[in-house]
Amino acid sequence: MNRINEMIRLQEYKNVKRVKLKDCCSAIFSGGTPLTSKEQFYDGNIPWIRSGEIDFNRIFRSERNISQEGLENSSAKLIRPKSVVMAMTGATVAKVATIEAEMAANQSVCALEPNCLLDYRFLYFYLATKYLQLRNSAQGALTSLNLERIKNIEIPLPPLNIQKEIVSILDSFTSLIDKMKQEVEMRKKQMEYYREKLMAPQTNWKIKTLGEIGTFTRGNGLQKSDFRVKGFPCVHYGQIHTYYNTCIYKTKSFCEEDLAKKLQKASYGDLLIATTSEDVKACCKAAVWFGAGDVAYSGDSFCYSHDQDPKYMAYLFQTEMFAKQKQKAATGAKVIRVSGESMASFSFAFPPLVQQRQIASILDTFETYISKLEKMIELRQKQYEYYREKLLTFE
Repeated sequence: MNRINEMIRLQEYKNVKRVKLKDCCSAIFSGGTPLTSKEQFYDGNIPWIRSGEIDFNRIFRSERNISQEGLENSSAKLIRPKSVVMAMTGATVAKVATIEAEMAANQSVCALEPNCLLDYRFLYFYLATKYLQLRNSAQGALTSLNLERIKNIEIPLPPLNIQKEIVSILDSFTSLIDKMKQEVEMRKKQMEYYREKLMAPQTNWKIKTLGEIGTFTRGNGLQKSDFRVKGFPCVHYGQIHTYYNTCIYKTKSFCEEDLAKKLQKASYGDLLIATTSEDVKACCKAAVWFGAGDVAYSGDSFCYSHDQDPKYMAYLFQTEMFAKQKQKAATGAKVIRVSGESMASFSFAFPPLVQQRQIASILDTFETYISKLEKMIELRQKQYEYYREKLLTFE
């Protein structure tokens, strides 16, 4: 209750002066990259971050280090702890993070070292509210922000004690979200452990190929441009990668009835498999169709009709056993594919149907709990973003 009252009070804090970043930071600069041809410039003890590591996070260490010699022979500079960094180019352009230890960065990263009037976490939270606006203003083929644009960003500058109160509230949200994310990762690892253990072959299990117990049918013709708000239920292979989990009970998309007549369709209990991806690990992600009636599906995906327990089969496609066979069968470089013919040759030891259902039920318990946690995280994230906007508007 006290925290709610505190938020209400802070939301009513108005008429805050606005200043440019160059007027409330003691330094604003971009980094640099030592010559990659000089081995002695790398693998030292100086953390060196790149723009891809910036993702609304706290950075304590980097993916790669440079040496003192590399630092001295490049335009890279040390960034002091308790600073903010912003990605200036690429996929993460305009994203921000806080630096929690002394480190350097490459030329795609802008470092912001606040002066004594500005709390670094307050700066981080405010710039996070401006992410979409800044990203959309990025220019050029590389979608980049330049230093001059960043230096002239205006921010509200309330008294330091007000900044710290706001930071305390927002940090309480992010801390809880981080803990929940850690819980999800831990539960996923638990699920992986039990999945591999429960599905490891036993002496009384029968070895069969996927082709012996079912058939693979390639999808056809469905494009994203064919999606409608209502009509015949359909699944695009990209949605299997990004939207659906182990089971599909209703579709996100629909297509015209006339088009659906020309498309391949899956029935209740069939697996829908995305067989095209940019990497081998994501290729062959499978989801069971548990919806009412049939569902149409796109090219670059297969329907697998079989006589086994549907959920057991979906979990089988997630195992290390499946991954090893998939890796051998994968073709392509930039775009990875696995054919239906290849999958039909994959062999596994299968338990009786009763045991399959028991194993699937145990794994379902993990997946249900993880799904609930992820929904809670989503709600907390929305709550955090709502209060972040409210507390940092000052209007």
